[in-house]
Amino acid sequence: MKRKPLSTLVLMCSLLSYALLPGAYAAGKQGDDNAMQLTLIHIGDIHGHLIPRPHLRSDGNGQMQGGLARMFTKIEEIRAQHKYSLLVNTGDTIQGSAEALYTEGQALVDVINQFDIDYFAPGNWEFVYGTERFRKLFAGNEPVAPWHALAANLYFDGEPYANKTGERVLPPYAIEQIDGIRVGILGFTTERGPKVIGAEVVQGFRFTKGDAEMAEFVPLLRDQVDVLIVISELGLANNIRLAEANPGIDVILSSDMHEETPEPVVTTTGTLIVEEGQDGTRVGELTLTIANGEVLGREFTMHTVDTDIPEHKAIAKKVADVRESFVTGPGFEPHLNPINGTVLKTPIDTVIGYADIALHRSNFSHEEMPAVIEGSSHDFLADVFRTMTGADLGVIRGFRYGTHIAPGPIKLEDIYHYVAIGPFIAKGEVTGQQIKNVLENSADGSLNPDVSQWRGGWLFGWGGIKFDLYPHALKGERAQNIMVQDAETQMWAPLDLSVTYTLGGYNYASEPDLINKIPANNVQVYTDADGNPVEGTEVVAEYLKTNTANPELNRIHLMSPLPGPLYGNPEIQPLHGVPTY
Repeated sequence: MKRKPLSTLVLMCSLLSYALLPGAYAAGKQGDDNAMQLTLIHIGDIHGHLIPRPHLRSDGNGQMQGGLARMFTKIEEIRAQHKYSLLVNTGDTIQGSAEALYTEGQALVDVINQFDIDYFAPGNWEFVYGTERFRKLFAGNEPVAPWHALAANLYFDGEPYANKTGERVLPPYAIEQIDGIRVGILGFTTERGPKVIGAEVVQGFRFTKGDAEMAEFVPLLRDQVDVLIVISELGLANNIRLAEANPGIDVILSSDMHEETPEPVVTTTGTLIVEEGQDGTRVGELTLTIANGEVLGREFTMHTVDTDIPEHKAIAKKVADVRESFVTGPGFEPHLNPINGTVLKTPIDTVIGYADIALHRSNFSHEEMPAVIEGSSHDFLADVFRTMTGADLGVIRGFRYGTHIAPGPIKLEDIYHYVAIGPFIAKGEVTGQQIKNVLENSADGSLNPDVSQWRGGWLFGWGGIKFDLYPHALKGERAQNIMVQDAETQMWAPLDLSVTYTLGGYNYASEPDLINKIPANNVQVYTDADGNPVEGTEVVAEYLKTNTANPELNRIHLMSPLPGPLYGNPEIQPLHGVPTY
């Protein structure tokens, strides 16, 4: 459906359905002669992926998936099949690649502006380039990305917006009439900005977890609309929690956790919730049948964006245009990194090394090395940071975004999908007690049975450490038998809480005494021969000149299985956390 001017909108939300093909879902009542159908087309968690990447998890068989040109073909196909539709993007779009980083998201915006997005829920990574850039892109009367962003839980707070403190940055909701049906769309961003690169990135903004705003707006909108749709980047687990606490929501279109819901989650309150994975590899199609102010049927199909779908020619050309200055050829140009001030001088399609094994972090919770616990990509990067800085240990935060790299050539752009936020690499001194605290805090932030206490991301990746993880233990007792490897002798010894170790990892000029957000002493940034700090991706490229990517796996020994799936789909992160005994 073609976008109406925002001034014609009123407020609120929308319904759900499911059906179709093997794995599709359908539910509903008998038809009504006066019924209309509204189709919600759902995308999210694209994370800067303009072009396809291999899918190397157990359900992928290595085939190429994603790519905005193929995604748009599927979107247009769905639109053509339905008289009324809304295209909703639920966040984490303009971060996760070199093209996104060096253009402060503009490369993605230039392509996706062609999609005619109806509504947008910003993700935590939309804020990575600062609050003024966020406002320029998504807020105000003439945003650069006119995607009709909504967020009930995002406020101005202090300088540089002191005169706006307490006001919302974006409208909380919209209501529009579609064929006589009142549709309400209520938006939520994440509860956390990307503070991993420094608190100044979100200075002047305040985020909440959404509880108060959900309790305020659901009853308000329920009285005004026929269908209430929540678009949310709060993550599948927390969206389930909030739907259970706030009856009256018909549908939640969810992002953040990168879960996939070919079988939609249906809560005890009747809310249907779907999430579409990551990197633009899935498109959701949800058709609601509505009559007399009631949703009579819900049909959902999750589509895989693979090579069976042809590329949309106009979008493929736009993708090629925005990539031209980044890849090999006469159009290549140096690019200034807006976060660390370094300059990209190498085409991102340059082969910089080789992988002996598949690199990714996406395994389901019932598989070996579940992604919430460990991933080959994080093992590799932690080893790089340890080796290149000469530290005792290496560390990297357990971020969810990334990509899949098949065994064989590694391109520079592959590494940018992992190291996409402009860090330098440094080593500093930390105590064994600090390491123990980080192990416990990251485990609790990912496995706590109260999902409102999750901190985002997964367990940290480590180089030179192995340990036993008891997922059902209380906080402070999950990481046991922690062993540290001597980099020279390769011998293992128990972690000594009183000993000082050197630790290699991310470092930013704005927070010079932190290694991966961990306070450290005697921090030394990795530099080139002229004493200049080296961008994180280039540190990885240097490592690959003399090494292949072949990390030792299973560094974290899971002492008991994670809980099984609850809603008919394989889960990456257990959606109710892990109960403690």
